[in-house]
Amino acid sequence: MAFEDYNNEDDRIKDKLTQKTWNEIRTNDSWAIFKIMSEFVNGYESMARIGPCVSIFGSARTKPEDPYYLLAERIAYKISKAGYGVITGGGPGIMEAGNKGAHHGGGTSVGLNIELPFEQHFNPYIDKDKNLNFDYFFVRKVMFVKYSQGFVVMPGGFGTLDELFEAVTLIQTKKIGKFPIILVGTSFWSGLLDWIKATIIEKHHNANPEDLNLIKLVDTEDEVVEVLDNFYKKYNLSPNF
Repeated sequence: MAFEDYNNEDDRIKDKLTQKTWNEIRTNDSWAIFKIMSEFVNGYESMARIGPCVSIFGSARTKPEDPYYLLAERIAYKISKAGYGVITGGGPGIMEAGNKGAHHGGGTSVGLNIELPFEQHFNPYIDKDKNLNFDYFFVRKVMFVKYSQGFVVMPGGFGTLDELFEAVTLIQTKKIGKFPIILVGTSFWSGLLDWIKATIIEKHHNANPEDLNLIKLVDTEDEVVEVLDNFYKKYNLSPNF
């Protein structure tokens, strides 16, 4: 059952606690596999034609006059001028800023949108043939990770943290290559990094000290491009535009 089929939150909870008949399982759960499969197939085929880009994550709630919106726009513009395409979540806020900067920079501008009951709608700066829509968060996240040359993480909320730690975990566990993860905004992110170092690593030993080296903390668009360019020079590669 999709989120829009529920009348209220109580219905969602009751549905999870209700023992379903075999016919209901086959109708609702088993057949959902085919919808999930179709999203993967469409996503893979579409993104394979576009090629890898740099993913920009951040809050959908950031207003156009916010300094971080303007910074994300400048970052995407510089990224596109350096030869990198840009992927965002396709919605408003930081996502819109990312697509806007890429659009004005003449670069590839991709939007991976998710259907939500609030906050989310396509922004107008996505390339016409690079606008993908998803029902499932986990399918969308696969597309972000599989086709990303790097991750630029602007200030955001729980969704942004989810995308950040997904990328860190997959790199830490060597499930994907060690692509750059760039946090933008020292004042926003330094508290989180300090907590990871002091509590997760030093106090509880739940991660290795070198895991923090996977993350770069910067404040400007020039620093973002420098991190990306240094990474590709190190491996004698060039952007996939």
